[in-house]
Amino acid sequence: MRYHLALMSSAKQLKEKSNTVTATDILSLFQIINHFHPVTNPEIEVFFREHLTRAFFRKGKLLLKAGEVCDYVYFIKKGAVRGYIREGVKDITTWITADGEMVTSISGLDSREAAIDNMQAIEDSELLALSYTALQTLYDKFPEFNIVVRKLLQKYYRDAEGRAFIARLTNAETKYKHFLMNHSHLANRVPLKYIASFLGITLETLSRVRKRMSQSS
Repeated sequence: MRYHLALMSSAKQLKEKSNTVTATDILSLFQIINHFHPVTNPEIEVFFREHLTRAFFRKGKLLLKAGEVCDYVYFIKKGAVRGYIREGVKDITTWITADGEMVTSISGLDSREAAIDNMQAIEDSELLALSYTALQTLYDKFPEFNIVVRKLLQKYYRDAEGRAFIARLTNAETKYKHFLMNHSHLANRVPLKYIASFLGITLETLSRVRKRMSQSS
């Protein structure tokens, strides 16, 4: 599985629909957390029950606009989210993530700076939101959770290295093969226009690459 950390700008953006978390929500979250570091303190579960909120965003809705400071961390229970920047009239996809994962504007998490990317739901998405303030309290009250976040950030950095590697490749087929090696679960789920944008190639080129690879296999 791939994991990222995701943040949202303000409480008013939890506007599609929200309610309190369930036992199933907590179980889903701890399956992600324990992948990085076992969390055994039962008080942490109580903390999440008190501070997590369920949030729903329909396909196409923005979780966060570039230029805003993030105030929420998201755990994606179901759905898919992408990051993108605007260059003139064109959107450039910078990352894609899906259920069972976490995402972030790292600038907001670390230094409370404005986000560079927009965050958009590309499927109807159900998420668990934790406020930035609650996250800081979690660090202070439960030192073991700092280990979880450290390992998450290490994974986030590795993912950033992978994106930088793809950007330096010049052959479209090599780019797509690398994408399949690391994001195979998204290949037939995410619209091809977003994958092409993420790889830095045209949709037509990606379609030709996929056709050629399919014929050769």
